[in-house]
Amino acid sequence: MIDKDLDTQFQEAVQAASEMTQASLPQDVQLRLYAFYKQATLGTVEPRQTTTYHLRDAFKTNAWMQISHFSTDEAKEYYIEIINSLLKK
Repeated sequence: MIDKDLDTQFQEAVQAASEMTQASLPQDVQLRLYAFYKQATLGTVEPRQTTTYHLRDAFKTNAWMQISHFSTDEAKEYYIEIINSLLKK
């Protein structure tokens, strides 16, 4: 049997995550998933200056910046790992 490649596993994990409700996930898990998804799909965050301040956006950006040292492949692996652990519960 051939293992699925990382991109296929990642897309399957993204699909599984899209079927989960936000209410079923603690906020810290939501933030980690957001950060790893962004790092996996866009790479390192580029902080931007805005004239308005949204606390929610600040938390999301901070979570992303904390894992910005991971490569896109590493971020995909962590994202998959989190989703798989949630599906086992």
